[in-house]
Amino acid sequence: MASFSPRVFSGMQPTHTLHLGNYLGALKRWVQMQESHDCIYCVVDMHAVTVWQDPADLTRAIREVTAAYMAAGIDPKRSILFNQSQVSQHAELGWIFNCVARLGWLNRMTQFKEKAGKDRENASVGLYGYPVLMAADILLYKATAVPVGEDQKQHLELTRDIAQKFNTDFAAQIAAHGHGDSFFPLTEPMIGGPAARVMSLRDGTKKMSKSDPSDYSRINMTDDADTIAQKVRKAKTDPDALPSEEKGLEGRPEADNLVGIYAGLADISKQDVLTRFGGAQFSGFKAALVDLAVDKLSPINGEMKRLLADPAEIDRLLVDGADRARAIATTTMAEVKDIVGFVRAR
Repeated sequence: MASFSPRVFSGMQPTHTLHLGNYLGALKRWVQMQESHDCIYCVVDMHAVTVWQDPADLTRAIREVTAAYMAAGIDPKRSILFNQSQVSQHAELGWIFNCVARLGWLNRMTQFKEKAGKDRENASVGLYGYPVLMAADILLYKATAVPVGEDQKQHLELTRDIAQKFNTDFAAQIAAHGHGDSFFPLTEPMIGGPAARVMSLRDGTKKMSKSDPSDYSRINMTDDADTIAQKVRKAKTDPDALPSEEKGLEGRPEADNLVGIYAGLADISKQDVLTRFGGAQFSGFKAALVDLAVDKLSPINGEMKRLLADPAEIDRLLVDGADRARAIATTTMAEVKDIVGFVRAR
């Protein structure tokens, strides 16, 4: 197999406000990966419009998500940070992948079924083809790894299927153009961490979500210290004390969730949390969790406010990042067009 330089690609949609689950499940890891990987982080605004968005709200949300990335520690000088719609090659490669992917593959995508619901006939074609565009996002930069949650693992498997089929379908052309036996890597999902999947503060069996109608189900990255404290204190628990062993969290989703949140914020394991708090009542544990959450999230909230006070500077940084992303994307697309057999300007 051909060798590829280690590169990470990931992104979030600019829909609603980012929350604690986005921070612990993704952003925190993205920041750490800057130390060991060539990183490209994208605000995936083309994915956002697979369902209707108010244009003014979308513009605001793109800037807000960008500010959240940077406030959490993404360095736009060290990593490439941009919004997807500024790099047209995402859509270009997405179309070619539409012609590589098979209907049967997309029909198995569970997320489309969940998002479209019973009114599937009225869902947009874009929502159906969302995973194909996601594959283009990743493979346009020949990313070798993508940090994702469990709910995106199926989409990463589709990305690998598309890469494998492209490599197989065009094997002779790929070799003739000097790319060995593979043009695209088989990207690996990176899943894990004590808080890789943060659940709702109102129902420990449901994922924390931007779209949940109850604002008390999540801690938003724009929440101030008083709001964070109030939400943690009101978080659903059970009547029993915290166990001393991780096995004791089984069948206790709310307890498991709060312990996981503490572990994620403190950079320790769930067992370390239980060693410290085992036997304690939730009132005491919640007080400690409030202190920790405020300590970790308030500086991010403050930095977001500072950044958002200058939207022109955010826009400038996104343009700069898009220019850097486009330099890679242009090369990839030129090679893809040669491999596929398109005639292009030289």
